[in-house]
Amino acid sequence: MIPAVILAAGKSTRMGRLKAVLPVGEADTLLSHIVRTFQNAGVEDVVVVVGHEAGTVRESLESRGLRPRIVVNAAYETGQLSSLLAGLNAIDRPGVTGMLLSLVDVPFVSSDTVRAVLQRYRTKHAPIVRPVRGDAHGHPVLIARELFGALRAADPSSGAKPVVRANVSAEGDVPVDDDGAFCDIDTPEDYDRALKRFSTRTSVRRPGL
Repeated sequence: MIPAVILAAGKSTRMGRLKAVLPVGEADTLLSHIVRTFQNAGVEDVVVVVGHEAGTVRESLESRGLRPRIVVNAAYETGQLSSLLAGLNAIDRPGVTGMLLSLVDVPFVSSDTVRAVLQRYRTKHAPIVRPVRGDAHGHPVLIARELFGALRAADPSSGAKPVVRANVSAEGDVPVDDDGAFCDIDTPEDYDRALKRFSTRTSVRRPGL
């Protein structure tokens, strides 16, 4: 089993508004869109790590008929690694062979890309599997169980990136033609551009910020 962990605990400081609940189309938010993407890709266990305005995020998902497992990270202000570890601790159990990790910042990855990452891991068993396009690498990142200990021992000041970078390989890099896997939304300008770019993928409305 390979569960998915979506990190959505931050304050969205650069956005100036809670990123997880920003609208996408008539029915979804950035967060609910990515939850549905994982579910559509066949991921049975989806965990969302929340922190800032946790109740608002939970209610937003439930109002859209979505009930992924919610993990509240009370220490979210200490850095992203704390949220990753909260998600890891929630999914780590016998039978779990890896973890799909993604961010609410990258909501438009396609289900096909998620399936391609899972398939590459099942055939190659690389410790890190990730979508790539040229020199760019995106989300979700599949982290094999063999690296769970390294994540738990990681330096909070540098987070998980050194662990990921030390274990990437040609076998684990999956070439994809999916703009959504590489679209990181941090600012109102990023959000506006993303809604325009992915308007053909989902019917979107563009509220004022």
